[in-house]
Amino acid sequence: MELPQVSAPDLAALLASRLCHDIISPVGAVQSGLELLDEMPNDPESMALVRNSTKSAVAKLQFARIAYGASGSSTAQIDLGDARSVAEGFMDFERANLTWEGERAYVPKNIAKLILNLIVVANASVPRGREVRVAIEALGEAPRFTITATGTPLRVPQKFRALLAGEPLPEAIDAHAIQPYYTLLLAREAGLAVELGAEEDSAVFRVSPA
Repeated sequence: MELPQVSAPDLAALLASRLCHDIISPVGAVQSGLELLDEMPNDPESMALVRNSTKSAVAKLQFARIAYGASGSSTAQIDLGDARSVAEGFMDFERANLTWEGERAYVPKNIAKLILNLIVVANASVPRGREVRVAIEALGEAPRFTITATGTPLRVPQKFRALLAGEPLPEAIDAHAIQPYYTLLLAREAGLAVELGAEEDSAVFRVSPA
């Protein structure tokens, strides 16, 4: 898989920017709720805003810790049960419902991270929601899994499609493109290939050995 070159410092900086983008909204809502509580102590709506926004921020950070973080040494393995748990927490605050099928096992960290990042891409493909389904078909030396996004309108991120097809981007990798780029970089590092199939209301991301 041919991907543009991104230096290690730029990759780290762009992923940090992506993480800040993901959590700034719920953290800002917490701040707004606290300011309202200063004016109206014990206001139930303000309290609900603070509680829900705090839960959202925590869920996004727990997800990012595995999806983007180091997660231990280069040879570390991740429990797919933990990956599923943080994915469910993340999707609780998104429009689409998440379903996850497959056995629980320890897998190389890049495989777990790839699944989580493909969930992000799949979720972005159905901005009005419906379902994101993870199906773990095989693990071990020849892992295979499928992630299906179902909903309308179906909008697989253009930068993901371009990177997957090996097409040149009109500009350098930026904070908007870094997550799709990182997803495909994980696949390459894990020796896996990603195929995209699109139907009328579904995008199917199939992953198998390259």
